[in-house]
Amino acid sequence: MCERCGTFYKHFSRRSFLRGGAMAAGASLALPPAIAALLDPSIAAAAAPMTVKATHGTGFCNLGFFLAKERGLAKADGVDIDFVVTPSNADIATLFGAGIVDMSMIPYSNFMTLYDAGAPVRIVAGGGVEGCVIVAREGIKTAADLKGKTFGTFQADTLEVLPYDWLKKHGLSFKDVDVRYMNTSPELAQAFMTGAIDAICHIEPYATQTVQATKGASVLSDGTDVYGKGYSDCVLAVRTPLLEKNPEVVRAVIKAMFTAQKQSETDREGAIKDLVGSYFKTSLEAALDASRKQPVMVDQRNQTDFIIARGQTMKELGYVKTLPDRKAFDWAPLERVIAENKDLYASLKLKSA
Repeated sequence: MCERCGTFYKHFSRRSFLRGGAMAAGASLALPPAIAALLDPSIAAAAAPMTVKATHGTGFCNLGFFLAKERGLAKADGVDIDFVVTPSNADIATLFGAGIVDMSMIPYSNFMTLYDAGAPVRIVAGGGVEGCVIVAREGIKTAADLKGKTFGTFQADTLEVLPYDWLKKHGLSFKDVDVRYMNTSPELAQAFMTGAIDAICHIEPYATQTVQATKGASVLSDGTDVYGKGYSDCVLAVRTPLLEKNPEVVRAVIKAMFTAQKQSETDREGAIKDLVGSYFKTSLEAALDASRKQPVMVDQRNQTDFIIARGQTMKELGYVKTLPDRKAFDWAPLERVIAENKDLYASLKLKSA
């Protein structure tokens, strides 16, 4: 899926606001910013936000990331987020693993494939929790009813990990179903709604969409019956060169996502209105309903063991050779953001501490 060490990097470096001696610095600071920038181009370069390129998915686990981008929440700290559009779900991990982008909101399972292959990547924060849903057509009410039926999902995705674990819990396996792999979220939803597939595992808002649009469809699992409340889905991962050379960029994005979480918790409808259409292709009503089933939770330190444990499933599925370890995580930037923004962190509803 990716080359072991990656190929391209975008190395960021902060530039000083002023050049020259103390007198020159004092003189420039005394001028209005617009005039000072004209006299010294380095001021304009330093004042412009640094851009970090990122990939992302389409589900509500990305809500905080989307809101941070849409509302420019990292710009106050000198950072702008630039999303790189990917044709398929698999391309999200491919571009990130190859180093075309430095940051990605990515399913923890996709992250594992990159980490196992030796890509220089680390998990630094969370996205959303819960929201992985197994939906079945009319007449399918139990795991046993799925025997011999077609089942749609994505490869190496959390949406493959959940049904694997769910079937295993009920004494079945992927050998008991006909697994079909799709490329995009809309394609997976459409395949179910048109009757081409008997059951799927999908993310919000697509899971809610498929249930509402398909007569007799029902939810077999929302993941909590297997994993418990608050299980992780997507994580914010970054490449280690960015972590090592410009940790302040990573911290700025994490802080922006904390702010986005706060805004989504205090004004959910306002947040959704800003994202429906451009990011979530569904109605406002459906998006609001779906968003409650997959809330933003940036501080997912309490999900470390859960994510590591899912490595066993990924190994059984043949995607990784070795289980992930705690070195896959770097919570230091998140913990510093928390320490420097205690009031913001204290105001959040969902968090580890």
